[in-house]
Amino acid sequence: MTDFSDMLRPDAVQTGVVAATKKAVFQHIATMAAETVDADVKTINERLTAREKLGSTGFGGGVAIPHAKLDGLAQVTGVFVRLAQPVDFQAVDDLPVDLVFMLLSPTDAGAVHLKALARVSRRLRDKAFLEKLRGAGSPDALYALFTADEVRDAA
Repeated sequence: MTDFSDMLRPDAVQTGVVAATKKAVFQHIATMAAETVDADVKTINERLTAREKLGSTGFGGGVAIPHAKLDGLAQVTGVFVRLAQPVDFQAVDDLPVDLVFMLLSPTDAGAVHLKALARVSRRLRDKAFLEKLRGAGSPDALYALFTADEVRDAA
């Protein structure tokens, strides 16, 4: 289960998100995720913040992949936002972040969590793909970019 269509729903993708700080980004994506996975916003936010204290999830190139494990989840679930303005994320390259893909995994999803994280990371290291994400005009277009290869692979 590492296809984007398995972990990312069309309604869990937003563009033009306004957030001035990393804390505001976390609040926004926690709220989005809570609606998607029927979980508590505060708990999701706390888990993301606790993970972030271990080290920034901003891995460079304007991308961050905040992630956490959460009790009661049935499967790995993602949320993707493109920020209206880049935010300081204390990323490894010190560049601000404008693309955020958050992953939540069940507490016992060790290997599955790592595979999903690796899949997202590989995709978001592709500079041409990042350009397409930054140029996409709508959430539907963003979702289509993430899932387009899967449709071709399945055909």
